[in-house]
Amino acid sequence: MQHASRYTLLRRILYPYSGEEPLSLKQGLRVVLAWMLFFPLCICLLTLAIAVFGSFTLQRMVMLLIFVFLSGVFIFGMLALLIVTMGNKAARFRQTWQTQKDQQ
Repeated sequence: MQHASRYTLLRRILYPYSGEEPLSLKQGLRVVLAWMLFFPLCICLLTLAIAVFGSFTLQRMVMLLIFVFLSGVFIFGMLALLIVTMGNKAARFRQTWQTQKDQQ
């Protein structure tokens, strides 16, 4: 098993678990929250750079950034929820398979 300290920085931020055991509710929420903040903030920074070079008015820039951030929170929150759910199902399947294999 690989320890979290051996993972890359990005992996430690976004999904620092091995995937061998299902995540607890707290761990799952941590992953969802990390995805809901990390990706939308990165996209907002890129959007801000484009808006500054595009000579947008301050009001239009703020509205665009709010829209981009909230859209990103929704989209990446749903993706993270899907990843946690599917990862937990795979881990449970792996545990069941391993238990059946050990009993034979």
